[in-house]
Formats: sequence, structure tokens, C-alpha cells
Amino acid sequence: MAGKRRGRGSNVQQQQTPQNRGGGRRRALRQPAAFARSTGYETTIPHEKLTIAQARRGTPANRPVRVYADGIFDLFHSGHARALMQAKNVFPNTHLIVGVCSDELTHKYKGYTVMTESERYEALLHCRYVDEVVRDAPWSLTPEFLQKHKIDFVAHDDIPYTSAGSEDVYKHIKEAGMFVATQRTDGISTSDLITRIVRDYDIYVRRNLQRGYTARELNVGFINEKKYRLQNQVDKMKETVRTVEEKSKHFVYRVEEKSQDLIHKWEEKSREFIGNFLELFGPDGAWHVIQERSGRMLQALSPYSSPRGSPSSSPTRRRSVSPDSFPSSASASASPPSSPSSPSSPSSPSSKSSHSSPKKGKRSSLKAASTYSRHVQ
Repeated sequence: MAGKRRGRGSNVQQQQTPQNRGGGRRRALRQPAAFARSTGYETTIPHEKLTIAQARRGTPANRPVRVYADGIFDLFHSGHARALMQAKNVFPNTHLIVGVCSDELTHKYKGYTVMTESERYEALLHCRYVDEVVRDAPWSLTPEFLQKHKIDFVAHDDIPYTSAGSEDVYKHIKEAGMFVATQRTDGISTSDLITRIVRDYDIYVRRNLQRGYTARELNVGFINEKKYRLQNQVDKMKETVRTVEEKSKHFVYRVEEKSQDLIHKWEEKSREFIGNFLELFGPDGAWHVIQERSGRMLQALSPYSSPRGSPSSSPTRRRSVSPDSFPSSASASASPPSSPSSPSSPSSPSSKSSHSSPKKGKRSSLKAASTYSRHVQ
């Protein structure tokens, strides 16, 4: 048993190395520490007194150095665990005994505790550095108690512990050369934890009301209970609004992202459409090439006709007579030739009409021309 515990202590010193992580898992799965016997430590091996130098050099496996550390250990935390780790590793072969004071002594000399004594005993049993737990430990260590449990050294921080009318309850231990010092962990203590709870009292009351505790269990009055429950409802509404805001922000971000993608795709399609349009209908596009080729084919199949007004292109014009000649021929054919002996008098009706109305003569000439053209056709 002693050798096994010695190996466990040496492994604790090496627990920071990656090679010993498997051993750390095995240590965590071991049995809880044992409670000390009411009759004290019993062994057949002579328990000779050790000096600190002898203990530091190491002792046989069947003779571990019995180190005692006591305390209240209320709200057991990492500061407690680190102090016990230092006490366990102060010598190469250490059997660590931890004394826990009862509720009666603690309330008398220090104050009210959060955890009961049975809860504090149980917390120490499951600390990996502890080998033995002494219940109802004395407030001040007496020679009889040290002899009963065969204690070699007492481990505690070096700050004088003023209590029970004494300036330092460990003064006689230090004078006897049985004291080994450990270091306190800054920033963590039972008093610090209680201070946090008292400072944030309203928060923790509201928290426990939400978790189903009654106002009576929390020692909260009727008005304060209603106030805390109203504050909880307000906090829920705030949380809901905050959640909606976060979701709306996410939605807006997604919409913006999608719109940017759509705009980018639209720009790509527009550029593609414009490029295809210019390729088809541009100055050098396929449409102009097709038109040019079709024009050439039409010209080759049916050449252009002669221009209008050309003498060779209009057979009708070849047979037509100038309108200016129509009156003379018409008048020649319509009226009989006058006798050469009859002189034309200026007062004759024909001479009057020919000289007095040139417009009328033009109309009659045009009418005769049209009559002639119909006759020829």
C-alpha cells in the first residue's frame, strides 16, 4: 500500500509531461481517499522522528513521510487543490493527511459556512492528492493529536494564522521544526467566491427563480419576488429582440449577397448579349456580310434595266409625236383647205378666236393630241 502510494506521488510530480497522461487518467479512476481511523495510525514499523533533510533525501517505500494539512475547505476550489498538491509533493515519498474542521468549531472560530461538514469531507475524499481524511479535526494542533496520527510535518502557508486568541496557531509547530510552507494562490479563495455571490445577489436570486426555486427557499419577500420575476420577463423580451435583430441582420446580409450575385450575373449576361449583337449587326458583322452577298447574287441573276427616258427603252415613245405638231395636223385633217383666192379677213371668227384666246387654242391642241394618241393605240 505504501509503495503504491509512493508511485502515485512521484507520478503527480511528472503529470505535466505528455508521456504520463495515461497514468494521470488511471490515477483519476482510483478509489477515493480513506477516512482516518478513530484510534489513530497503527503500524508495526517503528515510527522514528524524521528531520526535513532526511525527508527530502527520500525514505523507504514502507516508511512514507506523513504530512498533515488542515483547513475548512468550504466551497472547495482550485486554491485548495493547489495547496494540497504542494503538500503532497514537498517530499519524494509523502502520505498526505488532511484534517477538516467540523461545523461547530468553524462557526465558533471563523464563521458560517456554505457547505456542511459532511459535504466538505466528501469533497476532500475525491481530491487526487489526498491519501487520508481526518474528520472533526482540532482547531489547534496538540502533541497528543500529532502522536496519535504519527504526523511528521505540518504543511500550511507561511502567513501567521491569527485565531482562537493566538497570534499564530502554528507557532509551536514552527518552533519544533515540523512546519513546511506552501504558497497561497492569488485571486481565488472562499471569501472571494462569497463576495462575488453577495455582490451579484439579485442576479443569482433571479437565476434560481428561473430554475424553479421558490421565493421561500431563497428567503425572498413577496414584493422582491414580483420585482425579480418582472425583471426576468424584461430580460427575456430583450433577448428576444436581440435575437430578432441578429436574424434580421443575417437576412439582410443574405439578401445583399444574393442581390450582388444577381447584379454580377446580369452584367455578365448584358456584356454577352451586347457582344453577340455587335458580332451579328456591327459594321463587320455577319448580317452585313449576308446582305452584301445576297445583293451580289441578285445582281448576277437579274441585271439592272436601262434608265427611264432612254430612247431605246420605250417603244411607245418611238411612235409618239410631239404635242406641238398636233394642232397643225388636226386642223389640216379637220378643216378643208381654203381657197387661195379667198383672202382671210381679220374680222372672221376663226381669226378672232385664234388671236384673241391663246389659252383656248392650247386646250384644243391638247385635246386633239390625246384623241390622236388614243386612235394610234
